Amino acid sequence: MSTKSLVLGTLALTFSACLVRADVHLQGAGATFPAPFYSRLVAEYQKLHPDVKIDYQAIGSGGGIKAITDGTVDFAGSDAPLGKKELEACGAENIVQIPSCAGAVVPAYNIPGVSAELKFTGEALADIFMGKINKWNDPRLVALNPTAGLPDLAITPAWRTDGSGTTYVWTNYLCTQSNSFKESIGAGKSVSWPLGQGGKGNQGVSAVLQSTTGSIGYIEENYADENKIPYGSVKNKAGKFVKATPETVSKAGLSAAAQMKGSVLAANMWDGEGEETYPIASLTYLIVYKDLKSVKTREQAQEVVNFLWWATHEGQKYAGKLNYAPLAPEMTKKVEEALAGLTFQGRPVKSL
Repeated sequence: MSTKSLVLGTLALTFSACLVRADVHLQGAGATFPAPFYSRLVAEYQKLHPDVKIDYQAIGSGGGIKAITDGTVDFAGSDAPLGKKELEACGAENIVQIPSCAGAVVPAYNIPGVSAELKFTGEALADIFMGKINKWNDPRLVALNPTAGLPDLAITPAWRTDGSGTTYVWTNYLCTQSNSFKESIGAGKSVSWPLGQGGKGNQGVSAVLQSTTGSIGYIEENYADENKIPYGSVKNKAGKFVKATPETVSKAGLSAAAQMKGSVLAANMWDGEGEETYPIASLTYLIVYKDLKSVKTREQAQEVVNFLWWATHEGQKYAGKLNYAPLAPEMTKKVEEALAGLTFQGRPVKSL
């Protein structure tokens, strides 16, 4: 074979390899709660790896869990950890669930003429969403905010219409604050609200808040900040009124790592201990099959593992910039152990 033929053959093989790399595409879907963080992670990762294309669709935690159960996505996002029935549907031994960051669900509101940062107790928030407090100048709210000048204005609760991890966090927290709420509405990704107006996703609830005078709703902190929707501080277990920040959310996660075991990692963070702890905080999770059966090729499997590792390590520096709390070192160690068990067609896949 001539030198020219060898050179052309080598170039053809190199070009062919590049074409294969350019086709690597990963599909994710699920929680809207961490969507701003995931969007940033994807953008930054693709700068480093322009031959990998990642699409994350923020369709809600319920949609993400259904998609990974059905095998229509390579990874799913959920603010609510997989429940017993969901694990049974997938096979608990087949799943790896890891935390990606922590965030806060905040009580955001639209009250014209009120510029003060409002204070809420968990009991008051429960009563608002049950309809027991239906005016902003209710004596219980005025007692918490005596100088705010709360108006004689009807309250419209705003809530999620879709299966939502944000709803899961919000309702679980309110159940710890009110037995009446626990008995009448309860906790879950989707519940029956007795009154108010619904919106799909954190985006939908944000839209309701912006368009509805007198409304109050539960949204992820980043959505409130990005849309310039005011939100209040909440009284924590230590009796202190604390506003959500990455720092006060991190305080809630100090003991969470101790709750995590195995490859399906989960921990509750709401109503945590500590004077500086924000009480409506939660981890959000990424979910894959342990054998990565949703992906079609080993190359895709390798990129899933690479992205998950990067997102939970180097990518954590972007969490605080978007008002999420990065993983504590103790949690990162648990994540590493879970990711070490990932395989494709029975063969280990390690992060490069």
